[in-house]
This record gives sequence, C-alpha cells and structure tokens, in this order.
Amino acid sequence: MKEMRVRNYKIENIKPYENNPRNNEEAVQYVANSIKEFGFKVPLVIDKDRVIVTGHTRYKAAKLLGMEELPCIMADDLTEEQIKAFRIADNKVSEVATWNEELLELELSEINIDMSSFGIEIESMEDIGELELDNEGYRGDERERTNKVYNLGLLDSDNITKDFWQMPVIKDDRVIPVDLIGFNYARTSKQKEDVGVHFYLDDYQFERVWKNPERYIDILWEYDCILSPDFSLYMDMPMPMKIWNTYRNRFLGAFYQSKGIKVIPTVSWAEPETYEFCFNGIPEGSTVSISTVGVKRDNEALKVWKDGTTEMIRKIKPKKIILYGGEIDYDFGDIKVFPYENKVTENWD
Repeated sequence: MKEMRVRNYKIENIKPYENNPRNNEEAVQYVANSIKEFGFKVPLVIDKDRVIVTGHTRYKAAKLLGMEELPCIMADDLTEEQIKAFRIADNKVSEVATWNEELLELELSEINIDMSSFGIEIESMEDIGELELDNEGYRGDERERTNKVYNLGLLDSDNITKDFWQMPVIKDDRVIPVDLIGFNYARTSKQKEDVGVHFYLDDYQFERVWKNPERYIDILWEYDCILSPDFSLYMDMPMPMKIWNTYRNRFLGAFYQSKGIKVIPTVSWAEPETYEFCFNGIPEGSTVSISTVGVKRDNEALKVWKDGTTEMIRKIKPKKIILYGGEIDYDFGDIKVFPYENKVTENWD
C-alpha cells in the first residue's frame, strides 16, 4: 500500500471536477459550520492535475469561509477509470449507512453543541407517534395518533387548574437537591444520590422528552428529583407559543410526579402579559426553580428578570427558591435561596 502524504495546496490551484454527479449545495453550510467548530480535519483527495476526486463539499465550504489553503492527498497511483469509480463509490457509501437511533440518542445526550448546525435532525418513528398499518392498509385511529402527539392520553384531567388556562398542577414535593446535572448527562452519570436533573439547556436537547415522556421514567426515577423542563419563553415568540411551552413545562412535571418522581417546578416568564398564565399550575408556598443564566450582563434582560421574579414571588409566595446560574443582586426577603452554579455555561455571564 502506498504511503499517504498530506500536503497543503493553495485553494486557487485546486480544481473542482466539472462532471461531479453529486448534488451537494444544501450541505455546504452545514460543512462550513463543522469546519468552524472542529477545524478542517478530513483532507481532500485530488488527482495529479489537482482536480478533486473526493471532497467537493468541503472545498465549497472552505471557499465560503475564505480559507486560502487546504490539506490534500494526491491519488496519483490510481488510473483515470479508478478515479471515476472511486469518486462515485465514496459518495454512494455514505448513502447506504444508517443510524442506530438508540446509540445516536445516547451520544447526542452527552453533547452540548447545537448539532442542528450540522444538519443533525433525527427522530425515531416512535417519537413521532407512527402507528402500524393494519391488514387493510388503514393506519389506525387518527384520533389516537393525535392523542399521542399531544400526550392527551397521559393528561390527568383531575389535576389541572380550574381557571381559563387549565394548566396541569405540579404539587410541592419539598425537596432540595445537593447538586444538579443537566438532562443531557442523566443517562450516563454515575452520581445520582442527592442529585437533581435540570433542563436549563437548549430546547432541542430535551424535545424528545415531550415526544415520548414514558421512555425517560426509569432514567429520571433514579435521581433525587427533577426540575420541570424549561421550555423557552423568548420575548420574540408569539404568545400562543409561550402558552404552549408553559403548558408543556407543567404537564411533564405533573406527569413525572404521578410516576413517583419528585419534581420542583421551573418558572419562566417574558413580558408582563405572560404573567397571566406563566405562574399557573404551581401551588402557593411551593419550592420553585428559576434561572439567572444570560441576564447578569444585559440590563434589559436583567430588568425583565427582576420584574418577573417580583411578580412570581407575589403570586406563588415560594418558601424556597432554587437559583440556577448563581447568585444575583436581588432582595429575596425572607425566602430561603439555594444558588447553583451553571457548570455548562458559567462563563457566559
């Protein structure tokens, strides 16, 4: 076997193959994101005339990023026919490969990087509530599919607020964990005693919990408690989305509580109009969790946080507060506050 030698060539001297049969335009930005995140780790393969054999997408991504040189391997030991065959075979093999979704989910659960930047958006059929075809080709009860997507079959209609909003109620479990870990480490963490699981992560990292709450019961049950999933209430979201994310927070907290898991309700808010619903489903006097992540150096965000905290205290009257993200300049009065540092993004603030 010929020894492989990697050398850098000026990008202006590298030529794309004019008859490249692979349509790769949609992947260029994803590959550019990967290069920015991880560096240029896979060399191009070029022929003796510096025409690309494999790596057209990486080449286009590099040009997009303004790179001047690229690492290359010269395949000058292949015939012209072999080069044509290799070019097609290399692209085709990637289409044949499939994912082991359980192992993929395990790997993704330990990654804090936004993998959607690289085009990773994989859902299992179980996650989207797919039903089997019956003998006549009918896909089952369509209402059943809808119920599964919205978790209606798991809703305890006796445990919702009696007002207009009908939010599921998270009861006060009166628990304070010694430490907190992110949900993305819950499956693999060895330390579970006196540890709570938080969802102060980007929503995409725990959207799968909403899609299949029952799948994670055994994992979460091993921990001292969980904080109800913190689905985002961004200021620029339409109001129906904020209501929906508040509902999902309360629903999952109440559901896991019904399965014997201790739950501390996570409270989020946005503009004052959200105060009408965002504190619902949490009994007066409960222990609650709030986050200071991202607000300490942004005066506008800090004002929104302080105004909302004041209103939350007025409405819920919590006796204890889990403060995720560390201490902040705010007078909590006689409420007992338990600050936890943000181990993932502690330098963001």
